[in-house]
Amino acid sequence: MQSATSGVEAGSEATVLARLSGLRTMTVNELKAEWQALFGGDAPNNSRPFLEQRLGYRIQELSFGGPSRELTRLLDALADDVQGRPGRTSMSADPRNPVVGTKLVREWDGAAHVVTVLRDGFDWQGRRYRSLSAIARAITGTRWNGYRFFGLRDAGRGGR
Repeated sequence: MQSATSGVEAGSEATVLARLSGLRTMTVNELKAEWQALFGGDAPNNSRPFLEQRLGYRIQELSFGGPSRELTRLLDALADDVQGRPGRTSMSADPRNPVVGTKLVREWDGAAHVVTVLRDGFDWQGRRYRSLSAIARAITGTRWNGYRFFGLRDAGRGGR
């Protein structure tokens, strides 16, 4: 097998596929050596399936790139919500807010803007906001009631 990084940066799909299929024929000790080369440290365990899966991911990550910063932030925020960990700021739940995980879509100036409802805020373009009004302001450049901008109705006021 070639060295840990040679060919990976080249990005050739054939090279990546060959490296991935080669993991299945390696011994656990060879997998641990590959781990050392790719991660710069000792493998956390001797589980062949774990080593193959994680090494396979790492090979692809080095060749094709990992998740974007925005995706990483969104996944971290969603994990915090699922695990019940508060974010940096907490806010009281507004009864007008949809269920956590709901996607709000608003078209503005020919572009669709998607907002994800979090337990203690909202995510738009990988950034966390405390209010829909702040997102509406960022999209339009003017002040809006965020619930009105995204078409959410307050039942107590009979509509808008």
